[in-house]
Amino acid sequence: MSVRELVVLGTASQVPTRHRNHNGYLLRWDGQGILFDPGEGTQRQMLRAGVAAHDLHRICVTHFHGDHSLGLAGVIQRINLDQVPHPVTAHYPASGQRFFERLRYATAYRETVKLTESPVAADGPLAVTEAYTLDAYRLSHPVESYGYRLTEPDGRRILPGKLAAHGIKGPDVGRIQRDGVLDGVTLDEVSEIRRGQRFAFVMDTRLCDGVHALAEGADMLVIESTFLDEDVRLATDHGHLTAGQAASVARDAGVRHLVLTHFSQRYSDPAEFERQARAAGFDGELSIAQDLMRVPVPKRT
Repeated sequence: MSVRELVVLGTASQVPTRHRNHNGYLLRWDGQGILFDPGEGTQRQMLRAGVAAHDLHRICVTHFHGDHSLGLAGVIQRINLDQVPHPVTAHYPASGQRFFERLRYATAYRETVKLTESPVAADGPLAVTEAYTLDAYRLSHPVESYGYRLTEPDGRRILPGKLAAHGIKGPDVGRIQRDGVLDGVTLDEVSEIRRGQRFAFVMDTRLCDGVHALAEGADMLVIESTFLDEDVRLATDHGHLTAGQAASVARDAGVRHLVLTHFSQRYSDPAEFERQARAAGFDGELSIAQDLMRVPVPKRT
């Protein structure tokens, strides 16, 4: 059975708290697992969430601040210790190559797995597979940072009523799908485009073009909301978003499910992030991320 869900491993900004670990997010996409921003403690959070090293196929790092990357050393070594049977690809800002290498080889261990390094140096596609295209867009933060967007190819939905109207049934259904035409009836006449699902991951950034490009039309947007709206000046100065800003982006982009995360330890009431997101006019599905929660990608409409 195909599974598409977000597994939240950590949600804290800058420093962990008693209830929030450093960042870490796993996207399960059918048989693929993409790990985003493994902060310190990610390996233990994976254990608590029932996520194995074998579940990982890609690692995507937005930038090299510690709360988004210090867990790389442990995760990479665990991948090798468990002898993951498939290749794993790591994406990260090319300007942080030295940081990635230091974390990859922080201590001695035996390399048993092919880990492919695929640094990000510009906006655009990083990988094109049958299941999805993975793109990166530059964000606005004091250090170079990129957000990631996964897009499923569009497909087709067969319309039973249209088939019946043209008298197409049985093996002929497969023939028209395969050949595109049957006895003068085209596939377009008995089907419609099924829009591929879209997932976006936006971490530390001010408002910028990249944020909007990543969020556009996303079925699920995972986005930082480090600050509440009354601290917008702090957010801008430090290269972050407020809850209202993040929700406004989601509202304008037509996001279906918004996941707010990366919360400053200065706030004690998570419900305030939800209140400000709703006040900004976002009326879709909304989750205020908590460690170890699982959020299903919305079903296709």
